[in-house]
Amino acid sequence: MTSGVRLATARVGDLAAVMRVMDAAFEPAYGEAWTGAQLLTLFALPSARVCLAWDGDHAYGFSAARIAGPESELLLLAVDPQFRGRGIGRLLIDDWRAWATEQGAEDYFLEMRADNDAVHLYERAGFTECGRRPAYYRGNDGKLRDAITMRRPAGESRAD
Repeated sequence: MTSGVRLATARVGDLAAVMRVMDAAFEPAYGEAWTGAQLLTLFALPSARVCLAWDGDHAYGFSAARIAGPESELLLLAVDPQFRGRGIGRLLIDDWRAWATEQGAEDYFLEMRADNDAVHLYERAGFTECGRRPAYYRGNDGKLRDAITMRRPAGESRAD
């Protein structure tokens, strides 16, 4: 299902494409989307990477991650809702982990809203919950939601 999709490190000139996916993928009620200015800070960090999933000249998804010593953290992962269920999210996760491994990462982490359906994607990719922060996120709708931290050590086999 992902034939024709190519992954490429995003550059500053790709910011508009990243923001189009961000605007389509993140529900405004949760307040999780980053601004363009926040994303620009990642482009300046040698320890961070934004990766875009392209089909032709259309961006369908992206990931944003950083390295800190032997750990890598997935900061954002988004797939345009019209293109979900086609394996793009999994491609982006696998690409993040391959990049982070090349940079020396041994552990992979992410944090997300506990009621986010993407938890199933991460579990299939071998991540397990390793922490919880009660009432951590306050959405634009005023509701408090738990955050969960998920981890996958480098040496664990892939769950499919």
